[in-house]
Order: sequence, then structure tokens, then C-alpha cells
Amino acid sequence: MKATGIVRRIDDLGRIVVPKEIRRTLRIREGDPLEIYTQTDGSVILKKYSPVNELSEYAEELARSMGNALDRTALICDKDIVVAASGINRREYMGKPISKELEEAIEKRKGIIRNNREIESFIPISKNKEEENFRGQLIQPIICEGQTIGAVILLNHAQNKPLGEIEAKSAEVAAIFIGSQMEQ
Repeated sequence: MKATGIVRRIDDLGRIVVPKEIRRTLRIREGDPLEIYTQTDGSVILKKYSPVNELSEYAEELARSMGNALDRTALICDKDIVVAASGINRREYMGKPISKELEEAIEKRKGIIRNNREIESFIPISKNKEEENFRGQLIQPIICEGQTIGAVILLNHAQNKPLGEIEAKSAEVAAIFIGSQMEQ
């Protein structure tokens, strides 16, 4: 655990204020859910809650199935990190924080499909943009109870196989499935 040197008091309603610097570093926004853990030594741990991570087994199997069936790199992310990955370069993405640009694209709630790097600018998936080398991308936001909670992403690495309607519908079905599983 990392010490911050910041001390806060609990108010009469049992609330504490998480300092702005910590909220910014951990990308915690107003309304974000936090999990509360206690430890035997009396510590209280606040952890940013990831609803998509709750379904990590489903997400892993879904990413693997999509990657194999569509012959693409398939990623499933929440609004912070990639929680499941399958296909070429999956290790490059698995467990990595997503880029600010991807987070903003997810918040717009619209599916995105891009196939030509020279004509269209691609949205970086991870914060380490230099390593990304794909020729097409599809981003389908996952919506649960009216809120965006993540995205299903397909990446194309082959030169002659652009992403099309089959991939778009597959990603949409996967996003709807994950969203409906979260609502149960």
C-alpha cells in the first residue's frame, strides 16, 4: 500500500472526502461506485468497482470465442482497463489501462468502425499508443441500466480483411449480452 500523507476526518454522517489528486490519479469521477473492504488489522480499503470485471469469466470466454470465430483480436474493457483479450497481441492489451480517447469514445455511446489508418484516425486503445499496430478497429460500447460500463473491441491486423457488418453485429450482440448479464 502506498502512503499519501493525506489525513481526512470523518464528518457527522460518516463521510470522508477522497482528495482530488487521488481521484484524478485513479480516474474516479462523481457517481463512480467504490467497493469497501476491511482487513483484520483495522484497515479500510476503497477500490474502484468494475462491473465488467464481475463477469471476467464470461468476458474471457466471449473474447476467445469472438477472436476465434472472426479471426480478429477481441478485447473487452471496462472504463479503466482491458479485462479480457484474445487473438494477436492479446498480451499487449490484457490488464492494461485504456486511453483517455477510448474512454471518451465509449461515453459517446455509439459504435465506431474504422478500416483505413491513412484516411481515418484510429482511437488508441491503451495508454502506450506506440506499440499499437492494427489496420482496423471496431468499438461497441456496453450499456447497462442506461450507463456505459465498457466496450467490446475488435482489431484487424490483416491487410486484406477489413472489418464489416458481420463484425459490427457480433460486437453489438456481445455488448448487449454483457450489459444484460450485469442487469441481472
